[in-house]
Amino acid sequence: MDTIAVKFGGSSLASAAQIKKAADIIRADANRRYVVVSAPGKRDDADVKVTDLLYRCYDEAAAGQDFSETLGRIADRYAQIIRELPVDFDLDAEIDVLREHLRTKPNRDYMASRGEYLNGRVIAAYLGYPFVEPAECIFFTDYGVLDEERTFRVLGDRLRSLPNAVVPGFYGAMPDGRVRTFSRGGSDITGSVVALAVKAKLYENWTDVSGMLSADPRVVDNPGVIEHITYTELRELSYMGASVLHEDAIFPVRRGGIPINIRNTNRPGDPGTMIEPVLTKGIRRGVVTGVAGKKGFTCVCVEKSMMNAEVGFIVKLLGIFAKFGVPFEHCPTGIDTVSVIVDKNLFEQNRENVLLEIQRELSPDAMTVEDDAMALIAVVGHGMTGVKGTAARVLKGLADGDINIRLIDQGSSELNIIVGVNEADCENAIRAIYSAVESLM
Repeated sequence: MDTIAVKFGGSSLASAAQIKKAADIIRADANRRYVVVSAPGKRDDADVKVTDLLYRCYDEAAAGQDFSETLGRIADRYAQIIRELPVDFDLDAEIDVLREHLRTKPNRDYMASRGEYLNGRVIAAYLGYPFVEPAECIFFTDYGVLDEERTFRVLGDRLRSLPNAVVPGFYGAMPDGRVRTFSRGGSDITGSVVALAVKAKLYENWTDVSGMLSADPRVVDNPGVIEHITYTELRELSYMGASVLHEDAIFPVRRGGIPINIRNTNRPGDPGTMIEPVLTKGIRRGVVTGVAGKKGFTCVCVEKSMMNAEVGFIVKLLGIFAKFGVPFEHCPTGIDTVSVIVDKNLFEQNRENVLLEIQRELSPDAMTVEDDAMALIAVVGHGMTGVKGTAARVLKGLADGDINIRLIDQGSSELNIIVGVNEADCENAIRAIYSAVESLM
């Protein structure tokens, strides 16, 4: 059997009507055996996600405030879902456990995880599938990172012993048994972990869009759907702001060579986006895959004569940033100059320490910090390799848009072209670049 692991996001499970759609999708293919679920998301723009209500509950309890109204909203939300499905099941005992936890010693990660846990219980009852508790088979180390070896062994054994299962996303357990969550949106990671644990042929990630778009639709009008994309291209676009899939969700499936299919719960007939290790030759005609941007960077410029002859200079420089917990994003260099692009907020927290250490350890001739925040925009595509004129189009688009370029960086792999602009120009720059390269998509 070609096993498919499926994950449904919060918008796909926001109401009984949405859960019914998800159930129809699951039942339409017997290979969809293992289901990862998120907490209920927003039903409309005025609604509140269940996870946000749970965080509010925790904040109120931790501050010694009355949390009963917020907890009541959570209980009512699930009661409405159960009533409208309908399913012979209730969560009264679970809500009582939650209430007691809040009264005693509330834990933030535990509270955040209950949205997925409760939704998982409801959906498992509705489908008639076994419920698998992530805290019993997804494990973190003492340092709070996924314990991959133990997780894949225990989770794989548990799931492969079951014909079907529902697994709540977003959380697992620390070595002492305490619940630990992934970062926000981490149900994507759980889905990927489940896919690898059961050696799935495919990981389907169901959401509210028909695949990944070639640009942010809030910035660019009617961007196209990317039909095929590689893991590496997706990582580049996700990091730079594309948000269909949690960027860390790629690693488990990439390790197993498992393709990901981004699909739309509301339009299940749409093929969506297929994310694969490598693309079959000829499957995609375009040179450029997508354009994405991210704000909040700053540039530290260091100048020193004969820098290029000083062995280890850049290693020492980047080591200083690392020492104070400031990772670098890009590092364009000249013969006597080097610019280090870093997250502005992280740098500002350690600014004086970093600059003093650079002065003491490297004795530069000059050092400046460009305090005007910078945005980085990535033009991504494996098809750009060896194709002439792509960078020229990008630069001409920015020039025609009267946008000043502060940084240009392109790696030898030619996977992406990174352009730095003033943060205030970010959206206009994305539009200008997209217009310039749209014919290459």
